[in-house]
Amino acid sequence: MRISRESVSVDATGTLRRVTLMNETTRSPGAFTMTAFAVAVILGGANFLAVRFSNRELEPFWGAGLRFSLAALLFVGIAVALRLRWPRGRQLWLTCLYGVFSFALSYALMYWALVRVTAGMAAVVLAVVPLVTLLLAAAQRLEPLSRRTVLGSLLALGGILFATLGQEIMLPLSGLLAMLAAALTIGESVILGKRVSDNHPAMTNAVGLAAGAPLLLGLSALAGETWVLPRQPEVVWSVVYLVTLGSTGLFVLILLVVRRWTASATSYVFVLFPVVTMLLAAWLANEPITARGVIGALVVISGVWFGALAPAARQPAVPPLGETPALATEVP
Repeated sequence: MRISRESVSVDATGTLRRVTLMNETTRSPGAFTMTAFAVAVILGGANFLAVRFSNRELEPFWGAGLRFSLAALLFVGIAVALRLRWPRGRQLWLTCLYGVFSFALSYALMYWALVRVTAGMAAVVLAVVPLVTLLLAAAQRLEPLSRRTVLGSLLALGGILFATLGQEIMLPLSGLLAMLAAALTIGESVILGKRVSDNHPAMTNAVGLAAGAPLLLGLSALAGETWVLPRQPEVVWSVVYLVTLGSTGLFVLILLVVRRWTASATSYVFVLFPVVTMLLAAWLANEPITARGVIGALVVISGVWFGALAPAARQPAVPPLGETPALATEVP
């Protein structure tokens, strides 16, 4: 359900404006949104395992640039086949910015952090994304700052911290700053995805990937990485998965979810990725599952349930008229 209010006002320049007052939290997610959310979590968690295989032959920036370039071509083909309208003006710049944050900056910063910190600390980055997204959304007046979502985010973060406590901690200042910047870019990318969610997901990803992939390829060239195509069968299949389900499927699902739900609720997919990765790694790579990991995963799931998935968390809320975010358009 989406609730909106509309009023007419005159701004400081004397321009008559129609103001549509909308609350991001007035739409309660239905079965389709919840199913898309669950599938996105599974695909995203599998991506981490697939990237491990692709990294056996492909250097990180080059591997990501190759993956996103191929996915961009796939999305452009879909957009052309469906005869979708290409964004223009402000929507075009927002979509390009979405691509830069989603596919270039966030990945580059995560890689910068991963060469300086442990994998456990990298998981903490994903755990803080829901809280960061909520704070950014509240600061930009996209949704209210609720006590329930803050507590849910902190509970999920606590679960990841507990699961990684037994690991060796390596946290230099440069790595800490890179992780914080990565969390900010991921959170802002979700908000940008919300802003352009009215566009067709295929078109949004076609433009966004076309903007982000060249930046990763440029970073790869600057880093002196070797550009080779995958040859090992497991690497080839991992790249095929990452381009198709891991990119085309995942990115469409996230945009569909954020279109129908809040940015902060959508961002919980990121904190669930490590849980899915742990389970898939145990199944496909015979990696051991520790008791601490299981307990931490249960705490994470509890936080996600409390902050986003529980019926009380999904109830539409209508704040007072004066506190509702506004989207203004000029009256012709």
